[in-house]
Amino acid sequence: MQKINPCLWYNNNAEEAVNFYISIFNNSKVGRIARHNQATAEASGLSEGSALTVEFELNGQEFLALNGGPHFKFTPAISFIVNCLAKDEVDELWSKLLDDGEVLMPLDKYPFSERYGWVKDKYGVSWQLILADYKEERTIVPSLMFVGDHCGKAEDAIHFYLSIFQDSKVGDIFRYGADQKPDKEGTIMFADFTLEGHHFAAMDSAHDHKFTFNEAISFMINCETKEEVDHYWGKLSAIPEAEQCGWLKDKYGLSWQVVPTALTEMLQAPDKEKSGRVMQEMLQMKKIDIEKLREVFNQ
Repeated sequence: MQKINPCLWYNNNAEEAVNFYISIFNNSKVGRIARHNQATAEASGLSEGSALTVEFELNGQEFLALNGGPHFKFTPAISFIVNCLAKDEVDELWSKLLDDGEVLMPLDKYPFSERYGWVKDKYGVSWQLILADYKEERTIVPSLMFVGDHCGKAEDAIHFYLSIFQDSKVGDIFRYGADQKPDKEGTIMFADFTLEGHHFAAMDSAHDHKFTFNEAISFMINCETKEEVDHYWGKLSAIPEAEQCGWLKDKYGLSWQVVPTALTEMLQAPDKEKSGRVMQEMLQMKKIDIEKLREVFNQ
């Protein structure tokens, strides 16, 4: 299990989307599927027995797909960079992801890559496909774009996250020049960094975007202990009204889920009465109180 997993919010089509991604990415597989019980179905407006979450893996990157209802839509503020080792790989993925999708940056040659394109797929998820100029296993990297009021804060955000997560470091940083307006000289054109050994990228963009971060893509932190839950919650949560069921927003508006691994185990227990009690109790919480949930589970 990865320490940090991207979580994608769908409106009752998570299984369909996951199967689509599995069909086009190599080295990919579907994991566990959890189903809506009565409590979560009522909370989301979806049908009991439909998929609640779908675990899946694309090229070694673990994801979670969540059927949460129509409340949030994907935006390009968070996209996924796909490093490809051959031009044919770029072109093939581009063709499949563009089917009923939308071009955000045309597939072409750019100063930073011989082959690159930015596409939004038919489910609204954004992908940056790039021909990598180094020989290593192809990876998928979440990329954060800081826009609007948060434009210019990418570098500050990177160092903030590095102060919270272990096994973390900054990689390459490329900055805007004086001739790249409306972006401010010295702000981040592209930077890569790692948190808990997982790769991320970040950039600023001063263009007039009509979007920013939202809950459609969040990052789930898998915690083994109460102390870990307290640490991440205390460091990251900055918007009290966004706190619910282990979800929070940090000071940049990025959404995180601070989740004890024991919660997942209890929710997937064979005893549906016990798991149902845990779900009902969890839905009333902000920060997850794992000891309280264990009490409810063992009643």
